[in-house]
Amino acid sequence: MLRAIISDIHGNLEALQAVLADIDSREISEIYCLGDIIGYGPNPRECIDLVRKRCLKSLLGNHDQAALFDPEGFNAGAERAIFWTRRMLETGDASKNQDRWDFLGELPRMIREENMLFVHGSARNPLNEYVFPEDIYNQRKMERIFGLVDQFCFQGHTHIPGIFTESMNFLAPDEIDYVYPFGQEKFLVNVGSVGQPRDADNRSSYVIIDDEKVNFCRVDYDFNTTAEKIYDIPDLDNFLGDRLRDGR
Repeated sequence: MLRAIISDIHGNLEALQAVLADIDSREISEIYCLGDIIGYGPNPRECIDLVRKRCLKSLLGNHDQAALFDPEGFNAGAERAIFWTRRMLETGDASKNQDRWDFLGELPRMIREENMLFVHGSARNPLNEYVFPEDIYNQRKMERIFGLVDQFCFQGHTHIPGIFTESMNFLAPDEIDYVYPFGQEKFLVNVGSVGQPRDADNRSSYVIIDDEKVNFCRVDYDFNTTAEKIYDIPDLDNFLGDRLRDGR
């Protein structure tokens, strides 16, 4: 069975629609979302609605939690974006908004299925911990994280796709020809970001898994339309639009 895993949509409707269209073209019906449906982007309501409709299972991300409660540790631009996002979820159709709040409020922080763990951040801190490529040099951190993983862990949060191996290597998708086989060694998979890639590639990122391997997928989308929407909203920093063009 094929399963698509997406993450970090961040209110980017154009990116989400493009990724879902790509998933549909592959006849994949089972989609998991690893969180951060909202935050930064101009279409929080529409993105929540699509995830509710299309994703079999979804997780809570730190931006989703910030909208529900209060942003902690956010920079000024991210904080303004969350407060604006919250206002968007409090205006308009009250019944639909309540459904959206209820959906966000019921999202779990992790999902375990046999030998697979799904989180937003890390196995150690499912909501907030970043695992960056350079963390392969932080042996103590990585050993503690791997100690909480039965075999395979899928995560997002950094917006940088790739494979972390238990032998302390980070493999970017282009280094492995976008395919990595399941084996005996534990590994962590960062699926990348649908709505705000940060690996110098402006295409949306997600992964597809089957019984044998992980496939990294990149999808073009109309980032100029998303950026123009951001520029038209005073509470969203222009940088949030600029970065979409450069994948940073």
